[in-house]
Amino acid sequence: QVQAVESGGGSVQAGGSLRLSCAPTTSTFGRGCMAWFRQVSGKGREGVAAIDYDGRSTNYADSVKGRFAISRDNAKNTLYLQMNNLKPEDTAMYYCATDSWRSSSCGFSGYDLWGQGTQVTVSA
Repeated sequence: QVQAVESGGGSVQAGGSLRLSCAPTTSTFGRGCMAWFRQVSGKGREGVAAIDYDGRSTNYADSVKGRFAISRDNAKNTLYLQMNNLKPEDTAMYYCATDSWRSSSCGFSGYDLWGQGTQVTVSA
């Protein structure tokens, strides 16, 4: 069952920006850690950015530090990812996820609820 719906993906040129959003479709999504992951066809899923429930602590993959920013609106259980200075290697399907059992020290493991994904394509 899809727990959330991502939006904001699309095709951009290198150096461009996109803002992804993740809105819940169930009442249980977004009550703990939230994160963005990405996956290229034929490869494993990679953690991109994670945020604690209170929004005070974030965690980023080295490849996106300084370019991406994760944020959340707990009133709406909605998650965002601002992506700037996009590179062709950022091309992937992006997924949002939440860890129903953890609210702090959020990393990239243990996520149990997932969205359906949105495609981001960056051309050189």
